[in-house]
Amino acid sequence: MTLAPEASNTDSYAAALALLQDRRLVVLTGAGVSTDSGIPDYRSPGSPSRQPMTYQQFISGPQERQRYWARSHLGWRRMGSAVPNAGHRALPAIDPELLITQNVDGLHEQAAPELASRGRIVTLHGRVADVICLSCRTLSPRRDLQARMEALNAGWAEAHADVETRPDGDVALEETQDFVVPDCEVCGGILKPDVVFFGENVPKDRVARCMAAVEALADARGEQHEGKGGVLLVAGSSLAVMSGYRFVRRAAKAGIPVVIVNRGATRGDGEAAYKLEVGTSEFLTTLASRRA
Repeated sequence: MTLAPEASNTDSYAAALALLQDRRLVVLTGAGVSTDSGIPDYRSPGSPSRQPMTYQQFISGPQERQRYWARSHLGWRRMGSAVPNAGHRALPAIDPELLITQNVDGLHEQAAPELASRGRIVTLHGRVADVICLSCRTLSPRRDLQARMEALNAGWAEAHADVETRPDGDVALEETQDFVVPDCEVCGGILKPDVVFFGENVPKDRVARCMAAVEALADARGEQHEGKGGVLLVAGSSLAVMSGYRFVRRAAKAGIPVVIVNRGATRGDGEAAYKLEVGTSEFLTTLASRRA
């Protein structure tokens, strides 16, 4: 496929909406969908450089985990107060076959509980609201761990209230050596947020389910969509990591149209039928009104 005209071209915007209006959709979202909720991203124009902790660093020793949890403890207080924006709220009306999100903030589930309850949201990289023990594999709510960290580190949050917020529930903080990290209450093991770190692989069953949904878009079936094939819509992702980009590659290979809505260049621009340089909240809200 050839790259469509820039989104500043009104014809491209209208043509993309027309393509998406009555087709079956799989929607892939990234951090750009949550910026209007006050959660910063890493790759849009003007975003800070990214140096996230890798899985290998996390398991390398207690000092690295201390650094991670001290920062995350502060970041969670801010991420936990974020609420879904208009883009998140538009998804139920858009009614995708599957919503694949690379985000760990849980805002899609908050905004579209009906999609979540029907198993039509896949959190590709997990959820920061869940914590897992690396030894006994017990899963527990992050809010419980947060309360334990508050009790063990009284005054910590107030003393570092002015540090800069980063994406993924992180903050810019270097002095973390005094932070006390709780262990698993069941077995005393190492606790980790139930998210996919850099250096980890997305679980194979999640990838397989998402890939099957994308591949099914090639089938022209269903009276509601008049026998038309589906479209993969990417919203707010630079597609810089393969975990999301693989679905764009698969769609393009199968001849499934791809529409990308993202401010700034993406890795999949060359495979897109339309690339729109507009805000995701604006576009998803408009699309929802067209599909209602």
